[in-house]
Amino acid sequence: MSDKPTNSTEDAGLSRRTLGVPSITLMIIAASAPLTVVAGGVTTSFAVTGSLGVPLGFLLIAIILTLFAVGYTAMSRYVTNAGAFYAYVARGIGRPAGVGGSLVALIAYNAMQIGIYGLFGFQLSLFLEAKLGFASPWWLWVVLCIIVVGVLGVNRVDLSAKVLGTLVALEFAVVIVFDIFAFNASPEGASTAALNPAALFGPALGLILVFGVAAFMGFESGAIYSEEAKDPKRTVPRATYAAVIIIGLFYAFSAWAFSVGIGPSQIVEASREAGPDLMFIFMTDRTSVLIADIMTLLFVGSLFAALQAFHNAVARYFYSLGREGVMPRVFARTSKAGAPWVGSVAQSSLALVVVAGFALAGDVFGGADALDAPDFLFPVLTMFTWLTNTGAAGLVLLMGISAFAVFGFFRRDNQGLSPWTTIVAPLLSGVLLIVMFVLILGNFQLMLDQEEPDVTTFVLPGLIILGLIVGIVWGFVLRAKKPALYQQIGRGNPL
Repeated sequence: MSDKPTNSTEDAGLSRRTLGVPSITLMIIAASAPLTVVAGGVTTSFAVTGSLGVPLGFLLIAIILTLFAVGYTAMSRYVTNAGAFYAYVARGIGRPAGVGGSLVALIAYNAMQIGIYGLFGFQLSLFLEAKLGFASPWWLWVVLCIIVVGVLGVNRVDLSAKVLGTLVALEFAVVIVFDIFAFNASPEGASTAALNPAALFGPALGLILVFGVAAFMGFESGAIYSEEAKDPKRTVPRATYAAVIIIGLFYAFSAWAFSVGIGPSQIVEASREAGPDLMFIFMTDRTSVLIADIMTLLFVGSLFAALQAFHNAVARYFYSLGREGVMPRVFARTSKAGAPWVGSVAQSSLALVVVAGFALAGDVFGGADALDAPDFLFPVLTMFTWLTNTGAAGLVLLMGISAFAVFGFFRRDNQGLSPWTTIVAPLLSGVLLIVMFVLILGNFQLMLDQEEPDVTTFVLPGLIILGLIVGIVWGFVLRAKKPALYQQIGRGNPL
C-alpha cells in the first residue's frame, strides 16, 4: 500500500451537504426493517422466550440504546468520518483497537446484509410459486436484487434515501393497519398483560434482550453518513435520536397489539406454530387474500430496504479504510455522483460469492437434504439465520467498545460537556452492551435454533472475535511499518 493519498480529480470524495435529518432517519429505520421485525422478530421473540414481556423488552432495549446514543452522538459532533465506529474507537481507545473495530464492522455489516438476502430470495420465490405457479430457485431473485442494490449503491446517496423513504413509509402504513385490526379483534379484550413489568423482569429477561436487540441493528448507522449530512454536528444526532425513539415505541406498541389481537393466553403458542406467517394468516382471516398478498409484497420490500441500507454502510466503511490506507487505496475511489463506487462494487461482489457458495452447498452438494426440514427452507435456516445473528452479535460488541471509546475521547478533553454526557452515559451503556454481547454468546445455540451445538455455534461468533484480533495486529503492523500512515488512522478528512 502506498502512503500517498489518492488525489485524482475523479475522486473528489463523498457528496457533501446532501442528506438532512429526515433522509438519514429514514435510512436508519430502513436498516431496522420495521415490517420484518413486527412480522418475524416479534413472533420469534414470543415463541422462543415463552414470555409476554416482549413489548416492554423493546422499550428497555430502546432505553439502553438511547443511553448509548448520548455519548455516541456527542462524539459525532467532533469526529466526522464515514467509518464511524472505526474512527471513534481509534480516537477514543487507540489506533490498533480502531483497526480491530473496523474489521468487526465490516464482518458484522456484511453478515447482516448478505444474510438478509437468504430470507429475501426464499420469500419472493415462495410467493411467486404460490400465486403464479412459477417455481424458481431462491438464488435467482437474490442475484437480480444484488444488481439493483448495486446500481443504487453507485449513484447519489439521496436517490437511495428517496427509495428507502418510500418503502419505510409503506412499511409503517401496513403495520399500523395490522395494529388497528389487532385491537379490533382482541379476543380477550384490550388486555395489558403484555405491559406488566413482571412479564419482563423474570427468568426470560436475558432471552428477550438477546432476541430483541437484533431488531434495532442499523440504528447506529447515522454517523456513517456524517460526511454527506447537511450539518453533521446537528443532523446526525437528531436523526439517531429520532430513529431509536420512533422504532422503539413502534415495535413496543405493535408487539402489544400482536398480543391483544391473538390473545395474551394464545400468542406464545400461536407464534410457535405459525412463526412469521402469523401476521399474514391473521390478516387473511380478517380481511382478504389480496390484502395479505399486498402485505407479503411489502414484507419483501422491507427486506430490500434493509439490504440497501446495510449495503450503503459497508461501502462507506470500505471507502473510509481505503482513504486512510488501512485497506488498499482503490477503495477510496468515488464516482462523479459522490458515491463510494469501488466499495459498493466490492460489497456486491462479496455478496455474489457468498450467495453462490450457499446455493451450491444447498442444491449441488446436498446441504438442503441434510437439514431436518423442507429443502426450500435451506436459505432461511442457514444463510439468513447464521449470518444475521453473527452480524447482530458483532454490532452489539462494537457498540459496547465504542461506548468506552467515547469515555476515552472525552476524558482528555470534555469539550465543556456535562459528566452525564462524557462519563456516566457512555460507561453505563458500555457495560450494558457488553453484558448483552455475553448473553448473545451464551444463547447463540438457541439463536441458531439448534437442539445441540455444532461447529457453527462456535465458528460464527468466533469470526467476530477473530476479526477484532486480526485488526488489532494489523494496526500494530502499520505502526511499525508505516508510521506516517498510522498517525492518520481515524482522522478522515475534516469538513
